[in-house]
Amino acid sequence: MRGDEIPAARPDSRVVLRPLTGGDQDEFLDLVEASAGLHHPWMSLPATPEQFEAYLARYEKPDEEALLVCVRGTGAIAGVVTINSIIRGRFQSASLAYAAFAPSAGQGYMTEGLDLVVRHAFQRLRLHRLEAQIQPGNHASLGLVRRAGFRHEGRSPELLFIDGAWRDHERWAITTGMVDVGPVDPHPTLPAR
Repeated sequence: MRGDEIPAARPDSRVVLRPLTGGDQDEFLDLVEASAGLHHPWMSLPATPEQFEAYLARYEKPDEEALLVCVRGTGAIAGVVTINSIIRGRFQSASLAYAAFAPSAGQGYMTEGLDLVVRHAFQRLRLHRLEAQIQPGNHASLGLVRRAGFRHEGRSPELLFIDGAWRDHERWAITTGMVDVGPVDPHPTLPAR
């Protein structure tokens, strides 16, 4: 395990998580370019060094986190999962976004990676709820959240501005009660009652 890897909740996992760093720029940008057909029109990721620097800066804030899903053993980046807009207090919630990269897509790495991210968010970050907003036509993404155990909570018209227009999204969520994460002390910002 590299020093910056997040310990896996499952020793048999084929992937590990680690934070996105500046040293990932070249590989990340190459993967974004190779995956353009996979991501369009569902999302856009940084495609230039300047965009990558801005992306990285966003995820250095305390209420945001970018995690790479890397193949165990080789360290190859299979995808990225971001934990966005962490809200504490009575909410203890965040939104997720994620993308697989074309060279390793379809091999189950993102399914394993999302499972590790959910456990990381609930155990280490001590969140209670994670949400994912997905365009109805993005069948691969819908399949991923279903496999991860998220529940469908509804549909929001014109929720997010994607690919030049306001797009409808399905809302999916998972809470600590839906995953066996073991005992976790509540985050100190959670009120006693």
